[in-house]
Amino acid sequence: MTPFVALRGAGRRFGGRTALQPTELEVLADETIALVGSNGAGKSTLLALLAGALEPSSGRVERRPELRVGWAPQRPAHYGKLTARENLELFARLAGERAPRRAVDALLGELELQGERRSGELSTGNRQRLNLAIALIGDPALLLLDEPSAPLDPAGRRRLWAAAAQVRARGGSVVFATQNLEELALLADRVALLVEGAIVFTGSPSRYATEGPRLEEARLLDCKT
Repeated sequence: MTPFVALRGAGRRFGGRTALQPTELEVLADETIALVGSNGAGKSTLLALLAGALEPSSGRVERRPELRVGWAPQRPAHYGKLTARENLELFARLAGERAPRRAVDALLGELELQGERRSGELSTGNRQRLNLAIALIGDPALLLLDEPSAPLDPAGRRRLWAAAAQVRARGGSVVFATQNLEELALLADRVALLVEGAIVFTGSPSRYATEGPRLEEARLLDCKT
């Protein structure tokens, strides 16, 4: 099966610092992958490479032709002086939506988001919901989420994962970074553990629960010696 997207020895440096070592990872259709690891482990960089928001410093990223990707980074990716509705309509038009207003109305209702307030005036949780709404424009086949549930209340988390489930129901895939072990146990088909910019484990959530902490500790000790 041709992957939606694949990292082929793809790595990323920022000046003299290596954020992600040369990495191999395939994202297949109809799967959910959780990226775990401590802060600075390389999760955000890996997601940005998958999204095409960053180019690799080494290796390459292969994407299926015509793949629609939705990308919700940790930091708000919208314009603070525009309302939530105006932001969504702008991104919908950029994405080539044939009926942008209808698409925006549907997203505002689905995520229970007020459309008439400036996004810079929204609460942290509502800014994150707007981030998610922008990522969902155009019915993406691949949804990439960087710690999406961190600023959300329980109701917001339910809306988030219901929206992600709709992507999966269309045969799409979801890749998300998380620090929430309950989320990966409930939602992920596969877990990828990153330590110091390298993937040191991939496998099922149950295997990660038994093997992941030991592998992470061993890798951190190796890096320090």
